[in-house]
Amino acid sequence: MQIEVWAPIARSVVVHVVAQSGAERYDYSARMDLNRAGWWIGPDVAPAVDYSFSLDGEGPFPDPRSASQPSGVHGPSRTFNADAHPWADAMWRGRDARGSVFYELHVGTFTEEGTLDAAAERLEGLASIGIEMVELMPITPFPGRHGWGYDGVSIFGVHEALGGPEALQRFVDRAHAAGLGVCLDVVYNHMGPSGNYLAKFGPYFTEAYETPWGWAVNLDQDGSGEVRRYLADNALRWFEDFHIDALRLDAVHELHDHSPRHFLAQLSDEVAELANRLNRPLSLVAESDLNDERLVIPTREGGRGMTAQWDDDVHHALHAYLTGERQGYYVDFGSAECLDATLRDVFWHDGTFSPFRGREWGRPVSPKRDRRDFVVCAANHDQVGNRALGDRPSSRLSPGAQAASLALTLLSPFTPMIFMGEEYGETRPWMYFTDFDDPALAEAVRKGRTAEFSSHGWEEIYGGPIEVPNPQDPATTRASVLSPETAVGFPHDELRAWFAELIAARRLTLKRGAWAKHPARFEESAPRVLTLRGPVTLHANLSDAPVDLPGVTPIATFGDVAATPSRVTLGPDSLILVDAPKG
Repeated sequence: MQIEVWAPIARSVVVHVVAQSGAERYDYSARMDLNRAGWWIGPDVAPAVDYSFSLDGEGPFPDPRSASQPSGVHGPSRTFNADAHPWADAMWRGRDARGSVFYELHVGTFTEEGTLDAAAERLEGLASIGIEMVELMPITPFPGRHGWGYDGVSIFGVHEALGGPEALQRFVDRAHAAGLGVCLDVVYNHMGPSGNYLAKFGPYFTEAYETPWGWAVNLDQDGSGEVRRYLADNALRWFEDFHIDALRLDAVHELHDHSPRHFLAQLSDEVAELANRLNRPLSLVAESDLNDERLVIPTREGGRGMTAQWDDDVHHALHAYLTGERQGYYVDFGSAECLDATLRDVFWHDGTFSPFRGREWGRPVSPKRDRRDFVVCAANHDQVGNRALGDRPSSRLSPGAQAASLALTLLSPFTPMIFMGEEYGETRPWMYFTDFDDPALAEAVRKGRTAEFSSHGWEEIYGGPIEVPNPQDPATTRASVLSPETAVGFPHDELRAWFAELIAARRLTLKRGAWAKHPARFEESAPRVLTLRGPVTLHANLSDAPVDLPGVTPIATFGDVAATPSRVTLGPDSLILVDAPKG
């Protein structure tokens, strides 16, 4: 394979190559030739060869398109032959993101080993409980060994501590064999601060816009054509070379682009062309804070063409209702009317005034829009990990409220997503953790984290003063590892059984078109006594006293339920599922 790099601002580029052939080690440097529009061409090399670049005598720097960084984000890149893997998924026909049951997981804390190969050992188990799409948090190289992955700096690579690119191919193969699709979380709106050498090579960033992380990625200024190509080629590569089924695009509202054709529309069209060529569905799922239906409107109709988008309003409405929390952005949510509106209309803020933002926010969603175009959850990495102590809803909610949370997610008209461990009520925290090798950056993150949680009423929520965990402490990472083996007995086993009942109900009754016949309706007949009506009906008593209902035949129960032909009594913290009326 030939080494090449885009470096339009360089006057000279030298590539440094280190190769091993048997007992012989080859270490040499070669000047590269300027070929076309800022692209420099170097020698042909074999796979598993280390190389780096010096630009005008400065460096060496890793390749912006590096597939592997075995020595970390500051070290040399390593060539990788994506075609060497003996794929066993020739019969895989793909899986559309819309309507699939998602399972978000962080590879580093999903198992004790924290690797892709270890995570692959649990894929059959996820498939057996009804999961259909596994969503991996970012796995591109980042500083240190442990981290969330959103500080990645080499978007074409796979973090070495997780197993490297070969391990990702093995993971996807294993997932497809189990009938699972794989969604990969990618970050195109910024790069991490440590090990980020892109600006040395070219105009990857622009000062024309500001983001929460500093300069924006350059999508519409001078040199942006190659930057857009850099991102689009990355997306297409995950689909083609790694057989990924879907990409989750992080915070697309921070992709600032005023070009005649927005980058997301360009990407959507290119992914659609690749899907036609590969003859399998390829999905793009956008995270957005804008509450704007235009993200999922096809490009031919003037939209951005995303397959689906995250809907945080459903999470906020559900979390605030069940927990009673009203700090931060939860101040806008919490009522039964709010939860009912989000389940029917997608967004609570669809042009309405947001007290938290101090302005009108969002746009209405067409009643004809397929609700599967929106991904909803009761917990995810942001909403858990960005709490002061990383505490999960399961550590604060009663077992019945956890069961209700699962039901309202899985039986909604949307595409549901479960955060790892939620299916059995994992109570271990999932905290924010880092492993930065820059002491100044590590200290800045620690202080910033502490300052962030000195407000927003966290002491009131936790019942007193709190000590924010140090993200750099290895104990913070260890404390966030899942513990399914020890999560046994009440309520974990009961939640596992309830989860299975919900999946069965979803498969049997929530078929295409079912929501048109039975639109979602959330009701609260008394404080903490709720009903969700749809293709199946959920009755939940989260109060402290028994509740009587007219006689029905439950198809699933949770907690203390006594049923006779004439009456059903729901004990405190109990739920039932009932078939929808026929006709």
